[in-house]
Amino acid sequence: MSAASSSNKIKFGTDGWRGIIADDFTFPNVCKVTRAIASYLETAYSKDRPILVAYDTRFLADQFARTAAEVLADLGWTVKIVERDCPTPVIAYNARLLNSGGALMFTASHNPAPYCGIKYIPDYAGPATPEITDTIVANIEGADDSAPSGKNGNKISVFDPKPEYLKFIYTLLDVEQIRSAKLKVKYDALYSTSRGYLDEVLEHCGCQTESFNTTRDVLFGGGMPEPKGEQLVGLVEAVKKDNADLGLATDGDSDRFGIVDEKGNVLTPNTVLLLLARHLIKNRGKSGAIVRTVATTHLLDNFAAKYDLELFETAVGFKYIGEKMRQTDVLIGGEESGGLSIIGHIPEKDGILADMLVAEAIAYEGKPLSQLVEEAIAEADGPLYNNRLDLHLEEAHKAAVLKSFKENPPAEIAGIKVKEVGLKDGVKLYLEDGGWILLRPSGTEPLMRVYMETSSPDQLKQIGTTMEQMINKMEPVGV
Repeated sequence: MSAASSSNKIKFGTDGWRGIIADDFTFPNVCKVTRAIASYLETAYSKDRPILVAYDTRFLADQFARTAAEVLADLGWTVKIVERDCPTPVIAYNARLLNSGGALMFTASHNPAPYCGIKYIPDYAGPATPEITDTIVANIEGADDSAPSGKNGNKISVFDPKPEYLKFIYTLLDVEQIRSAKLKVKYDALYSTSRGYLDEVLEHCGCQTESFNTTRDVLFGGGMPEPKGEQLVGLVEAVKKDNADLGLATDGDSDRFGIVDEKGNVLTPNTVLLLLARHLIKNRGKSGAIVRTVATTHLLDNFAAKYDLELFETAVGFKYIGEKMRQTDVLIGGEESGGLSIIGHIPEKDGILADMLVAEAIAYEGKPLSQLVEEAIAEADGPLYNNRLDLHLEEAHKAAVLKSFKENPPAEIAGIKVKEVGLKDGVKLYLEDGGWILLRPSGTEPLMRVYMETSSPDQLKQIGTTMEQMINKMEPVGV
């Protein structure tokens, strides 16, 4: 299949374009997408600004990045490419610091090993907005997929983005407070870009650190570069065995966090967001709005109300949170999938900073992490219980489900009245008891994601069963 005939597969999702290496993620398609990005750059920046290029630990990611750098050099841009694989928040910070025309980041984040991806990060250091990505996608159709000439290497230089990023991160942390706590930390790099970053920050902050999986492995040890329970079994065991204060991890490009408490519990991102919102106000004296996506816990709403903070709900995707961070003072912004940023930081999610802020919270309070979690939940009138169902539905069935819930929403679910229907992203049913249900179709897979939050585990189970039965009974459109 030629690159031209496969270009209809190139779709930008919530965070760039991802594909399977050697299937649709090929060198010709990388050239095509790079030229489409360059066409946008021509309209947004002058060529006296450098373009940064970075990559994660995936197979061929460094070669894809070099190819993109050569394409940009052929088009007259000065290019700075990283000396080794690099976290997304690190290249994003440097994109702003160096007054660049933005950065191209080759990553598939937490996706399985066969995937690679590319995203464009503008000079404001956050995810590209839909207006920018729509322009890039529109440019793809007419873009050339030929290989670069390789004759303009003099316009490409190699640089190390780490020193300036670390210098900045230390201004956001209370390093002395963390040092005084002498925390015992276990760190699982999951073969990700955070190796050589998070472990260095931990050591700088005086933590007694044991690190695992700190080599580059394009197969991620046979697992997934995703800091969730099934991938963190070894980290949990290490924390419990050595009575560590906490365990830390990141995803493949280090923009998502993974936290294990001293008992070996893997904390949900919803819990971490609440914990850090409380820490930033109580211990660091910060203030500002709280921003969450439609799929993220409403405990944040309860917390915001207690402290008289503004609460903004956005569509799914950190680009919407980042956009709000550029418009107003945001104390913390985050999503249930494991990304967050805070006031004073770039409008991009950062797993390294998130991990260190949890360490900082323990250092300030002098209490076990599990106790801090309990206190934060109680203060927000919790607990609330969450779940997500991934229902495998074909496109026609997904369309039927959305149409039905939009046009004829149920009066009640599992005996609980539906008081309001929101259409910000998918369909969100707000329940009378304070719970909620969100139906959101995947844009890239035959899946309908059903998010739920309610006040008891039994109720959560009943709602899940009811929703699955209702959805399965709906006839696909056109059938």
